[in-house]
Amino acid sequence: QVHLVESGGGLVQAGGSLRLSCAASTRTFSTCTMGWFRQAPGKEREFVAAISGIGGSRYYADSVKGRFTLSRDNAKNTVYLQMNSLRPEDTAVYYCAFRCGSTSLQSNDYSYWGQGTQVTVSS
Repeated sequence: QVHLVESGGGLVQAGGSLRLSCAASTRTFSTCTMGWFRQAPGKEREFVAAISGIGGSRYYADSVKGRFTLSRDNAKNTVYLQMNSLRPEDTAVYYCAFRCGSTSLQSNDYSYWGQGTQVTVSS
């Protein structure tokens, strides 16, 4: 069982920044993939970003490329999602997810999920 705890959400004005964190309770953290997804009211959950374990390859949704940066600190079992130039359409509940396998952009491929953290961007 892997326990994920997100933090860092909040309310910010358009153009502002937030940094989300996700801490994982697992000894296999450094070799496994971490992903971020988001779900806005009335919409399906969508992929935001993912980072592989070995090599740290990063993948981003087109909607966040150039604005969001995903990083990981294996010594702290934590991933960070730095979100800059936020837009009202980024408003959603953000979830981190864990998977031990090849990097995937599909939510169904992730085995463990955090509880979610709300990000609200005002115009």
